[in-house]
Amino acid sequence: MKKPASSFQLAASSRYKRLLNFPGTWHLAPSISSRGFTLIETLVAVTLLSVAITAPMSLTTRSLAAAYYARDQITAFHLAQEAIESVRHARDHNILLNAQGTSIDLLDGVPNTGSPFTVNTLNDDMQPCPLVPAPCPPLQVHQASGGVYGYRAGCPMPTSDCGLGEGWENTRFTRSVRAEFVQGTVDEVRISVRVEWQTGAFQKRWVDISENLYRWVSDGSAS
Repeated sequence: MKKPASSFQLAASSRYKRLLNFPGTWHLAPSISSRGFTLIETLVAVTLLSVAITAPMSLTTRSLAAAYYARDQITAFHLAQEAIESVRHARDHNILLNAQGTSIDLLDGVPNTGSPFTVNTLNDDMQPCPLVPAPCPPLQVHQASGGVYGYRAGCPMPTSDCGLGEGWENTRFTRSVRAEFVQGTVDEVRISVRVEWQTGAFQKRWVDISENLYRWVSDGSAS
């Protein structure tokens, strides 16, 4: 007596019957159909990947820009304070000369007409800007100076074009200094310094500081 086929055998038999694609050819078809990503799925995946990459890159770019700005701002502030200290040094030098009996003005050697001038801290030279009232020339550095800002010998001068000599290069910083007596006094001088710079494609920025200097001893030269 023939036994009835089980449900498993029937399912297997019907599956094998569907395997005939070409006459006389039998092969085993995959039980699970496979398909690729659709165009919409690909676009969604690419969009998500772009967003995931763009956000960190944008944050990194902004962080670097802020770091460069902070670096240049600190440098500009120190350059401005350096100019004030140079004028202070000239004032102290003149006061000591007066105290020793040499009659000399409080701001001797310092342009005090209220017009902008440059301060070369490499040799303590102070000169009016070459093209007043045009901006003063940019500060320079020499390869052998270790990054000390200043100007090459003879630059800037009232008739100089401030060209570069061997080993000198312009920086992004421009410093202009003004010194003038406070109205009605001969013992108080107001020093104002502006340092301007531009980093890359960013807009120009500047730092302004000022300080009043006084005759700190009775040197006998004041009326």
